[in-house]
Amino acid sequence: MIQCIVAPRQILIGGGSLSRLGELLTQFGFSRPLIVTDPWMVSSGTIDRCLAPLVAAGITAAIFHETVPDPTDSVIATGVAVLQAGEFDVLIGFGGGSPMDTAKAMAILAAAPAGTPMRHFKVPFAADRGALPVICIPTTAGTGSEATRFTVITDVASDEKMLIAGLGALPLAAIVDHELTRTVPARTKADTGIDSLTHALEAYVSKRANSVSDMYAERAMRLIGPHLRRVYKDPEDAAAREAMMLGATLAGLAFSNASVALVHGMSRPIGAHFHVPHGLSNAMLLPAVTGFGLNEALPRYAEAARCIGCAASGDADQVAGAKLLEELRALNAELEVPSPRAYGIAEAKWNALLPLMAEQALASGSPGNNPRIPDAAEIMALYGEAFG
Repeated sequence: MIQCIVAPRQILIGGGSLSRLGELLTQFGFSRPLIVTDPWMVSSGTIDRCLAPLVAAGITAAIFHETVPDPTDSVIATGVAVLQAGEFDVLIGFGGGSPMDTAKAMAILAAAPAGTPMRHFKVPFAADRGALPVICIPTTAGTGSEATRFTVITDVASDEKMLIAGLGALPLAAIVDHELTRTVPARTKADTGIDSLTHALEAYVSKRANSVSDMYAERAMRLIGPHLRRVYKDPEDAAAREAMMLGATLAGLAFSNASVALVHGMSRPIGAHFHVPHGLSNAMLLPAVTGFGLNEALPRYAEAARCIGCAASGDADQVAGAKLLEELRALNAELEVPSPRAYGIAEAKWNALLPLMAEQALASGSPGNNPRIPDAAEIMALYGEAFG
């Protein structure tokens, strides 16, 4: 069987690796970067950590800092206008998943004829062209966007979170520096950590899994499983931060080559309609969706439990699968993941949107990768179970 594996051309990993940003740009022949980031990175001065190695290399960067959580097509259009008004030769996504996804989408939209809407690129369209290469520098350990061929953008008119996939979204290079995560709030560490665990688990049980994505996913789960609670409880635990950062990147490589499944398909509409952070909405759904598909791919889920560390190597598959469900529920409890109800979502509005959310989840294509493929009624039932 022929397998097509995609990954960034170069990934610098390790504490302090951001200091080599100028060297990286010079190596590729870039000298006019546009940094895509968010307002907090600028107001907090964190952006200076990205600018310093560029200044040291004699490189002057411009900054687009208008990205928002759950990036929108309107913000992408604004960013493209900034991009096209300058003579830039590379985009740098610096921040969490939102700045990185924004940079990717800007590159894709800028390569299209003027007036092309962002919705034109949503799956099943293959967004393989980008106007400029993208370098990603994550400041959270979770989205894995620095290693994937995906970006997720919200269509403001329809309130739909659109999955956009293709080589145009694949970064040329990435810098994965765990020192950037030391001051990340505990809530964000929990949400992004469960997000990365979901990436690895869904890639592992995906119908599109392959031998290479399995290697990435297994190693990611072995790193994330023992360290997620540690990094949540102790922000000074450098070893845990380093393990989570590497685990998130490996999980990104896993799902970039195997795709995510039902959790992500159902999660995106929650983010679009209720503005729940992506990692948190994944966590809300993960136990229920895992239970839904467990027996369809029991050996895979059981092995995932062993990788995560919640099941022993000698446990029978049925025992290991049950322990996995227990672990996911325990993680949500210990990391204080609220149900949609506890988050403050009105039940009447939630129920009214169930048909639309189920339709949007199915349209994303991700549920088709799940071990057990649901219909719209089953998706609505899972939303009901997760509501709390």
